[in-house]
Amino acid sequence: MLKKLVTLSLSLVIASMIIVGCSDKNNTEKVAPKYITIKGSDTMVHLASAWAESFMKSHPDADISVTGGGSGTGIAAILNGTTDICIASRSIKAREVTLAKEKGLSPNEIVTSRDGIAVVVNPENPISELTIEQIGKIYTGVYTNWKELGGPDHEIVILSRESSSGTFVFFQEHVMKKKDYSPNAMLMPSTSAIIQSVTQDMWAIGYVGLGYGVQAADKVKMLNVKNDADSPAVAPSVSSVQDATYGIARPLFFYTNGTPTGTAKSFVDFVLSDAGQAIVLETGYVPIN
Repeated sequence: MLKKLVTLSLSLVIASMIIVGCSDKNNTEKVAPKYITIKGSDTMVHLASAWAESFMKSHPDADISVTGGGSGTGIAAILNGTTDICIASRSIKAREVTLAKEKGLSPNEIVTSRDGIAVVVNPENPISELTIEQIGKIYTGVYTNWKELGGPDHEIVILSRESSSGTFVFFQEHVMKKKDYSPNAMLMPSTSAIIQSVTQDMWAIGYVGLGYGVQAADKVKMLNVKNDADSPAVAPSVSSVQDATYGIARPLFFYTNGTPTGTAKSFVDFVLSDAGQAIVLETGYVPIN
């Protein structure tokens, strides 16, 4: 009888341990973070961070990391399998698509929003508007002094993003007509560095995403831009990008390897939802719907 009682007690102890173990496992599964990484365009870092912060508030089990480095860096991370989502301010290039296919990858493009590129100068600079052609000639080195553009006799200090930046590529293609940057152009590591330099140098000119330009409106002056000499000058704004009257604008992308699944899909769905697009507008970018 005693032997039976001992056996029964041991069985109950073992059973309770199994139940507790299973319970702990289930609890662990419930609280385990669903981690995704986002990397790429410095233009989109602020926007992507705002999306991530809002998404994590409504999805407490999600953990999202957002870092910049440039669109090229983000696309390279997708190709190397070191990020879940690439944020890019330019389209993926043909050679990058070829490399992806060689690796057995399938780049998936998602348009998330739109952005205008603001051309900025120091508030003390009397120049307030330029044509796209004039801006292009500044950056290719044809114009080197503000007096050539109706301003004072001072050398133009040219500020550009680095070549890994999607903004660098877009600006070169659409403003400079694919010509080379002036050898005097100073390549800056980030948008914030351009803002800071323009703030400190009265005769500097730079280009930044519209959202950054709006945020720094008390530090820099965004130039009105004319599509050509006979066109009206248009200020960069959400409305002028939406109605296509502002000539320096572009789509902003997510890239994933194939169709996103799991937490990544939920996040993409949120970004494209009304709530996600409201954040686009709040942060100074342009919604797609």
